[in-house]
Amino acid sequence: MGVFLKIITDILGIPELRRRVLTTFGLLAVYRVGFHIYLPGVDIEALGQAMQAQQDAGGLLSYVMMASLLTGGALSQATIFSLGIMPYISASIIFSLLVKVFPKLEAMQKEGEQGRRQINRYTRYATVGLCLVQGMFVVSWLRSPTGMGAGPISDGGFLMTLLQIGVLTSGTMFLMWLGEKITEYGIGNGISLIIMAGIIASMPGALGNMVMQAVEASPDERAFHVLKLFLLLLLFVSVVIAVVFITKGQRRIPVQQARSVKGRRVQGGGRSYMPIRVNSAGVLPIIFAQSLLMIPGIALQWLLGGDSSLARMLGQDGFLYPILYCGMIGFFTYFWTSLMFNPVEISDQMKEYGSFIPGIRPGRRTAEYLEQIISRITLTGAVFLSIIALIPQVVAQSFQVDFFISGFLGGTGILIVVGVALDLVDKVEAQLLVRHYEGFMRGDDQKTRGAGR
Repeated sequence: MGVFLKIITDILGIPELRRRVLTTFGLLAVYRVGFHIYLPGVDIEALGQAMQAQQDAGGLLSYVMMASLLTGGALSQATIFSLGIMPYISASIIFSLLVKVFPKLEAMQKEGEQGRRQINRYTRYATVGLCLVQGMFVVSWLRSPTGMGAGPISDGGFLMTLLQIGVLTSGTMFLMWLGEKITEYGIGNGISLIIMAGIIASMPGALGNMVMQAVEASPDERAFHVLKLFLLLLLFVSVVIAVVFITKGQRRIPVQQARSVKGRRVQGGGRSYMPIRVNSAGVLPIIFAQSLLMIPGIALQWLLGGDSSLARMLGQDGFLYPILYCGMIGFFTYFWTSLMFNPVEISDQMKEYGSFIPGIRPGRRTAEYLEQIISRITLTGAVFLSIIALIPQVVAQSFQVDFFISGFLGGTGILIVVGVALDLVDKVEAQLLVRHYEGFMRGDDQKTRGAGR
């Protein structure tokens, strides 16, 4: 505890770092205020009845609400930030893929800062288009009384529809601007921090619901609820430790720099390493797999009804769902890794700069060696992501808890929170070490690094 207080004191003792931390918290507070501002024309009483009906029914709607929460939004609250930051993330992912596919965009990215600004401009235009499309679906959901157990949440004419879609689009664009300001004037990646803040803000409510169930249970069942709560907390801690271990895990490939003699000077000859992360794809494969599996489930329920055998097999409780889920996660993990890491390109760059892997000939042999290592590491990352993605379904069925609660124990939520938290810790630690302070990892190695800087 004393070490933690010493770290907080060091952070607050540096004026620039203190300003950045306070700015980050202030802008995140602005983000949370937006979740208390409802869309124009929304009936608050009807919204409460609809959410209660959905909570009791569960199923696909609860899954959709949880998915929106894990992207910084809240479709269930009908607020100005209901879409969250997901349209901007989707547009960024789309252009990240397009850069690898279209040579013109790849050449534009290699132009430097000017090319990246042009791609960012295209990304913002695509974000507006996605907001308009998703806003139409949200407004149609607000006006639909089917399956809610109550009347429509919102009612109005064509102008009200345009106003609501415009407010939703403006909310997402404001969040995008807010994230950029956090990145510029705060500390850490602003977009990632916004998503993490949305997830963490909902955790106390989910935990409070379970505590209330234990308190309100009969004396005979109270011990069972307390034990279930304890096991869920223990599982949460275990999953966090595993995610941290895999997220920080990497394979370090030694790289030797060729020596060159210029006059009386010998240059080069240094040795470094090439780090390859175990989970280099991050959370993207799970997001892609969830998005694609959600489409046939919604389409079959709309066309054939929820009682059809095919809809049940593709539902979250069906036996085909985990098989397709894991298969798609593995596919997207390899697909994303192959786009981000090109062994032939890496081998050519190493050969151009006079670097080589000890014991491996430069050129084709180096590319084959890198491809073999990346394939094996990617398999480990795909298995890890599949296990993490299936934890919410397994916990929900085993412990008989709502998917909203089990969703915090695995899937995208825990990966996003842990990944963003580790990145934030690294940035704060770098700020401390550059000013000759001790970092979060108190030890002789950190002290030496801090003194060396």
